[in-house]
Amino acid sequence: MSEFSTNEFLIKPIAVMESPYRTKFAIPRQSSLIHYGQFFIKMLPPFNNIDAFAGIEEFSHLWISFIFHEVDKDKAFAPKIRPPRLGGDAKIGVFASRSPFRPNRIGLSSVKLKRVIHKNKEVRLEVEGADLVNNTPIIDIKPYVKYTDAHIDANCSFAKFEPLLTTVEFTELARTQIAKTGIPNFLEFIAENLSQDPRPAYKKRREQDEVLHEVDSKEYGVQFYDYDVHWISLIDKILVTRIEAIA
Repeated sequence: MSEFSTNEFLIKPIAVMESPYRTKFAIPRQSSLIHYGQFFIKMLPPFNNIDAFAGIEEFSHLWISFIFHEVDKDKAFAPKIRPPRLGGDAKIGVFASRSPFRPNRIGLSSVKLKRVIHKNKEVRLEVEGADLVNNTPIIDIKPYVKYTDAHIDANCSFAKFEPLLTTVEFTELARTQIAKTGIPNFLEFIAENLSQDPRPAYKKRREQDEVLHEVDSKEYGVQFYDYDVHWISLIDKILVTRIEAIA
């Protein structure tokens, strides 16, 4: 029986994600929950060879393996984490979760392939439904195969259903500012992301407490594309108040 000669493996990025998400805050907790926004996988040399993608457009969806590069690689391993879907209180094992705080910081997402762009020596894949921050290193790309990758009878524990969505509204100022950016479907992209209410779990838990009835008076900001999007929570909805270009 053969043995490994080393306990470490060298993994090189093959691409980087070009994403509207400039920070981790407000990224959806799972892929495929977002349908708007512009996402591109930009291949790095020597993997920007169009021959490597022959036949890929015959698949509608892809698996993307990547590195959670913004997670501290030197952070000590923790066997248990607190999933936001459980309110941020209950602990479960890290391997029973999709937490980014993993021993090797490796993530896996399914995305919809829209098209392959080949121009000069550049190869980019336009995809839909990505949940990756801008410049995320991609380490592998594989086709999604429905007959084996989709298990309709799977038991999904605390993640049986999609997250409940919150109504998102916009002030007239915000609508005017968004329109001036010229970004396609920018308003819809903002609404789709904020409808999942990206605030910390403890904030939402306090609002639901029948005794405290705490009102969240904080104004939040999230970076999409090159803009700061400002918004507040009004208990029954989220109101986008304004946007500003990032200096």
